Amino acid sequence: MAAIRAKNTKPELAIRRALHAAGIRGWRCHARGILGKPDLAFTRWKVAVFIDGAFWHGHPDFFTFGKSGSYWDAKIARTQERDRLANKTLRASGWTVVRFWDFEVEEDVGRCARDVLAALCQVGRPAPTALAR
Repeated sequence: MAAIRAKNTKPELAIRRALHAAGIRGWRCHARGILGKPDLAFTRWKVAVFIDGAFWHGHPDFFTFGKSGSYWDAKIARTQERDRLANKTLRASGWTVVRFWDFEVEEDVGRCARDVLAALCQVGRPAPTALAR
């Protein structure tokens, strides 16, 4: 388990490449000053993007409480509570929170990039000219 990456995972790199290719810039990776340390934070427009690992964040198709033991149950429950708290606090501070499961990014990175762009446009960021054509 120690070999599992916390930062710069394949889904994170894929979405960053897709956003860059679409002409979307201006994010910070794992910004320390923002609750939850979002994988991508567009600080100017207050949009936080999280890419959650399906097992580590307790997706029901990938983790079943009671199956892996009390240690993992408690660990995943703490992670889910931390996610809820980060969402609530960020939204209360005027942030838009966008969350993806890692498998969603792997299945359709283009859709995820479009969702991030839609969130940015909703808060007033102009669309990149590359996508306007």
